[in-house]
Amino acid sequence: MQLHWLAKLRWGAVLSESVLVLCVHRATVQLPLGRLFTILALTALGNAALALHLRRRGARGARASGFRVEWAPSRCARDQHLLGAVLAFDVLALTTMLAFTGGPLNPFSSLYLVYIALAAVVLQSQGIWAIVGLSAAGYAGLFVQSWASGDFFGPDHARHMRIHLKGMWLAFMVAAVFIGYFVQRVQRALRDRERELARVRAQQADHEKLAALATLAAGAAHELSTPLSTIAVVARELATQLERSGAPAASVEDAALIRTEVARCRGVLDQLVADAGATVGDAPTPTPVSRLIELARVGLAQAPAIETDVEPALDGRTVRVPPRALALALHSVLENAQDASTSTVRVRARARGDRVVFEIEDRGSGIDAATLARVGDPFFTTKEPGRGMGLGVFLTRSVVAQLGGELHLDSTPGQGTTVRLSVPGLSRA
Repeated sequence: MQLHWLAKLRWGAVLSESVLVLCVHRATVQLPLGRLFTILALTALGNAALALHLRRRGARGARASGFRVEWAPSRCARDQHLLGAVLAFDVLALTTMLAFTGGPLNPFSSLYLVYIALAAVVLQSQGIWAIVGLSAAGYAGLFVQSWASGDFFGPDHARHMRIHLKGMWLAFMVAAVFIGYFVQRVQRALRDRERELARVRAQQADHEKLAALATLAAGAAHELSTPLSTIAVVARELATQLERSGAPAASVEDAALIRTEVARCRGVLDQLVADAGATVGDAPTPTPVSRLIELARVGLAQAPAIETDVEPALDGRTVRVPPRALALALHSVLENAQDASTSTVRVRARARGDRVVFEIEDRGSGIDAATLARVGDPFFTTKEPGRGMGLGVFLTRSVVAQLGGELHLDSTPGQGTTVRLSVPGLSRA
């Protein structure tokens, strides 16, 4: 990333230096244009080679993987060496141009500070001090050359001093602008890093909560499996005895209802373990979008009705995800939408690049801003006691985040809520 930025910056430097050399040559001092533009041409050729190298490397990385590639330590070391070599070349080029245009008396010798500031932005400690030493050596060499060749100003000392002072002001402005830009870039990078660290910390905290919930769910399932099995066996024997003894049909139905509810409890425990993250470990499988919606609708109430709209662009395309995990996440959102809505719940699926976006829209009472800010916190719910534990959105967001996706909620009080769930991995079947 720094190499790309430096390559763009050097193109601007070559252009601005060319314009500056021509302006000074026409307005004030006759300069050796041939030598100066030879140095600028070499700089441009070197930058073109750098840009070509970066383009080829980017193409190789894109062919090697369709995912984002993190910088390996070996690549970072190579980039540091390349950055140092580029800056060292620029310092030497500046020294040579100054040697042809007045040496230490040239006011643009202050541009050494620009390269030192640039090195402080992109290089590590050793590289920074290397550029500092090279700049100091180059500047000292200009003094040696000046002492050996005599006074650059010549007999018209006063005129050249006026030009020198104007050049000092212009050089100061150039150096100030560049250094200010570099410092601003560092501050922006630090702010971005702080935001990224905060995001990673929040994500880690969510993962820790999810792990705790998974442990709690597994423990609950283990502890309750034995008593539920006992109740199921006793209920079956009770139903058999009632049938043999000719008990009223209502009693037999009650015994059967006990067995049905026990089976339901076991299913709830199994789903709780799955919702807590066990299914995210399932192998990603290319699954049609319509199939994911079908899986998500299993077990939902008949009313309010759910209206599905899958755009034609998704026909014949699949998304590579753990199907059960994503289906359970969608199921949780649809269940909440049905609980909140007074009319039809709409599900839309759209293709956005390599992502599929699910939009679940209800026509409920909506959520105010203060409540919306807390939606997704573990054990926070706006439902009546006994109708929810406040884990649905939290678990859904955790599952989607682990799949590399995003979950957004938009709500307007009195109009309803729209949940947008996007996941990557969309491809042709």
